[in-house]
Amino acid sequence: MVDAAKAWDFGENTRVAPLGNGLINQTYGVWKGDQLSAILQRLNTDIFSPLVHEDIAAVSRHLAEQGMPTTRLVPTRLGQLWHTDDSGTWRALPPIGDRTLDKLTQPKDALTAGALVAQFHRATANLDWEFRSVRAGAHDTEAHMAGLNVAVDTLRDHRLWWDTASLWETITAGWVTWTGDTELPKRVIHGDLKISNLRFTGDQAVALIDLDTLAMGTLDIELGDALRSWCNPAAEDTTAATFELDLFEAAMRGYASQADPSITDREWMAIVPGIERICWELAARFARDALEERYFGWNTQFGGRGEHNLLRARGQTSLAKSVRKARAKAQLLMKSLR
Repeated sequence: MVDAAKAWDFGENTRVAPLGNGLINQTYGVWKGDQLSAILQRLNTDIFSPLVHEDIAAVSRHLAEQGMPTTRLVPTRLGQLWHTDDSGTWRALPPIGDRTLDKLTQPKDALTAGALVAQFHRATANLDWEFRSVRAGAHDTEAHMAGLNVAVDTLRDHRLWWDTASLWETITAGWVTWTGDTELPKRVIHGDLKISNLRFTGDQAVALIDLDTLAMGTLDIELGDALRSWCNPAAEDTTAATFELDLFEAAMRGYASQADPSITDREWMAIVPGIERICWELAARFARDALEERYFGWNTQFGGRGEHNLLRARGQTSLAKSVRKARAKAQLLMKSLR
């Protein structure tokens, strides 16, 4: 039993067990028999301030008012949005939906996922909220590249230095030759739209979860991060990552069907370059952590933390190259959807 669970009124005869494979926050399911009754998470306070729960409460309340299904924080016995004790900062959420995808392989799932994200953007377009938890530089690609440069320069005794340094050269060259728009208007974004952060009921995508990354950001970053995840059926733990145009087309058709009318042509055509940008950025972050071994979670089946993150960095590098190769066709499709 996780002691923090006592801060909530989950009822009698419940059990708490690890749930999912998130990279940042530890997640547990609260079970009554075979029924999942609540989600219990320990916040990674090295990354997020507990004040993020005020943001989650405000945005989820607004979404509910707009008629969108959403997760709502479950208050503690004392009526608080979160609970802090010696073991960390905790929150509880009700389960929503009945299906999570670890990777996207079917265009029909991509279609409904794209539509849900567009509905989220449309519903939050009129949200008046000053975010309490702000992660400065979350998608400052230049800063992430600089961080990788420092790691490669200073951690030469690391067991993975030679492999990482070789990959660093490829990542640096890819970013230097990238072209795209970096001056776009900011909107409310989810900030981490990997496909496992969408919940499905049957064949329908119904709600976004893991709202810690809510922020003001640009559409190219938001959808770039989503689509680099959705359109790579191989997921992140492989070097053979590819950008699948059929999944991209389905996702963007779904998005276009519900898109906020205020989205400009400039924003729209920045989405595809944004996918490649995020791939290079994430490759740099994984490569950096292959040497620093302090940020991302990891799976022991891949060896050590560094080995797992080096594999992820190689995968994102492969994906960035695949996106660049498909860029012209993807942009033609984007034009056809306006």
